[in-house]
Amino acid sequence: MQSIRPPAVAGAFYSGHAAMLSGHLQALLSAVVPASGVDDAVPKALIVPHAGYVYSGSTAALAYARLAPLRKIIRSVVLLGPVHRVPVRGLALPGVDGFATPLGQIDLDQAAIARLKGLTQVVVSPAAHALEHSLEVQLPFLQAVLEDFKLVPLAVGDATPAEVAEVLEALWGGPETLIVVSSDLSHFLPYNTAQRVDQGTVQRIMRLSSSITHEQACGGTPVNGLLMAARHHHLQPQLLGHCNSGDTAGDKDRVVGYAAFAFVQEPTHVH
Repeated sequence: MQSIRPPAVAGAFYSGHAAMLSGHLQALLSAVVPASGVDDAVPKALIVPHAGYVYSGSTAALAYARLAPLRKIIRSVVLLGPVHRVPVRGLALPGVDGFATPLGQIDLDQAAIARLKGLTQVVVSPAAHALEHSLEVQLPFLQAVLEDFKLVPLAVGDATPAEVAEVLEALWGGPETLIVVSSDLSHFLPYNTAQRVDQGTVQRIMRLSSSITHEQACGGTPVNGLLMAARHHHLQPQLLGHCNSGDTAGDKDRVVGYAAFAFVQEPTHVH
């Protein structure tokens, strides 16, 4: 009998009704306007926010809309997000067979997970996943834009960028594998302060500087690991958009920052 991790924040961060959720996702994706000055190269990796869809869904959609050409190609999604509720040492797998959302079940990629055997920073912690929203809120977006994929969900706790990068290297694969890092930016700063702080964080990410703190991004640990791996694989970051909750559905006294990035292969120049 399969063990399935049920949705924990359906009805809170996003609609718990399949038809309403599907409609909201399609509206968010249809509203995407491509960023000026950004080419349409297909991404190997994304950084996306993980707040409720009313707050950050429009920013996340900027990244997920880029996956349209890969709808039939991507078969494995490596999803990393920070733990918010249960601390863990290393990167935690959930110890289940699949994740459920109102849109259906996603099976775990057991073949990919087997490649992590022997990496001491990879642990199993059902508790770290049980109530964690940073991974869950990405799943309906992935179900909306991809056709048939399996999942490697990793809840990231106390780990070094090098430990995260080593896990990504083991799972890197080819065009069939997508890497998604779930992270918001600054938290609960006044609007103007948040804009300044988040602009600095965006610039660090664009420079592939793997020294992002948790004050700059709650998912700083997996972001830093991805930036380290991106340097190694010669990926180029593209900023697709950024804003904060004061721009979408919240007041401007205490805001949370959001940004969406795509990482694409650097063009090869023939001389």
